[in-house]
Amino acid sequence: MAFSFQVLGQDKNTSARRGVVTTSHGVIQTPVFMSVGTFGSVRALDHVDLESIGVQVILGNTYHLYLRPSALTLQQRGGYHNLIHWNAPILTDSGGFQIFSLPHQRVISEQGVEFKSYLDQAGRFFSPESNIAFQEIIGSDIMMVLDVCVPSTSAREIAARAMERTHRWAKRCKSAQRNHENALFGIVQGAIFEDLRKESAAALTELDFPGYAIGGLAVGETDDEREHFTQFTAALLPVRKPRYLMGVGTPHDLVRSIRAGIDMFDCIIPTNHARQGVAYTFGGKVKLRRAALAISEESIDASCGCFVCRRYSRGYLHQLIKCDEPTGWRLVSYHNTWFYERLMERCRDEIMAGTFDSFSAWFLSHAED
Repeated sequence: MAFSFQVLGQDKNTSARRGVVTTSHGVIQTPVFMSVGTFGSVRALDHVDLESIGVQVILGNTYHLYLRPSALTLQQRGGYHNLIHWNAPILTDSGGFQIFSLPHQRVISEQGVEFKSYLDQAGRFFSPESNIAFQEIIGSDIMMVLDVCVPSTSAREIAARAMERTHRWAKRCKSAQRNHENALFGIVQGAIFEDLRKESAAALTELDFPGYAIGGLAVGETDDEREHFTQFTAALLPVRKPRYLMGVGTPHDLVRSIRAGIDMFDCIIPTNHARQGVAYTFGGKVKLRRAALAISEESIDASCGCFVCRRYSRGYLHQLIKCDEPTGWRLVSYHNTWFYERLMERCRDEIMAGTFDSFSAWFLSHAED
């Protein structure tokens, strides 16, 4: 089934909207938070966990998958879905952020990027064309163009050069696509310069991608700058195509960005912070490493329906986290992923009920970020 996006509802007081993305491996209800499964699994959770939580789509990383298991293995196994036994949608980023975050191990040219494998230091190369060819081997339902990501605090000249190359590479990526059952998204760059963001959005929408991502945020700017440029850039993108804010993911960031009209998110926060003993709730964060919780009989959240909150106390989870016990990482990761899914469900319901504006105002003022 070909890719499509439909807006089902629009909040009357904000830019929040409720939609549905259709892919070859199923539908995705939006707004959606996509769990990060870099190597084929969401950290500390298995697919049974993800299915019981209600995870709709997972994100794989092109850079890591290119190094291991490699294109040959994925071809032999019939793609990533078959390899990891996941029959729901998968989105892959292009690996651009991972490559460009290693400044001493890569060389960027107009042709592409040379980089060293972190596994054996062997040289590797991605051109826009080879990157798309590999994502098609992966079999991603949604692919991302190869872009040039620079810190959001970069000088204007640096940000402009990176943006212009991103536009040229985006054209090459689109020309290289062979399997049009899967969608290819463009990525808007431009750091924290309004004129560059306008130029980038205009250049990419002219290429008529089926969806658009906002890149280059959560890489050095302030919270206020992130909120402003998310709202500013989202307003420049087509109404009838999905908008994806890459790598942003505190609960407050998600709700603020949904208000701005963002449909899709990904971030490592739910599982990464779980390993640090941070649990998320509608009332804010619970820091399970705190000594005061050692004898607590309370659950993480009495109103939560996940099995962790139904069975285990904060005191027990405190013990597991303090001892670096992997069971603790799994239990808190499960709860956090459950919470993120329920937050997205709540946002979708509030948008359709016409009450998202008041709900989001309550959440942003009530829940500790």
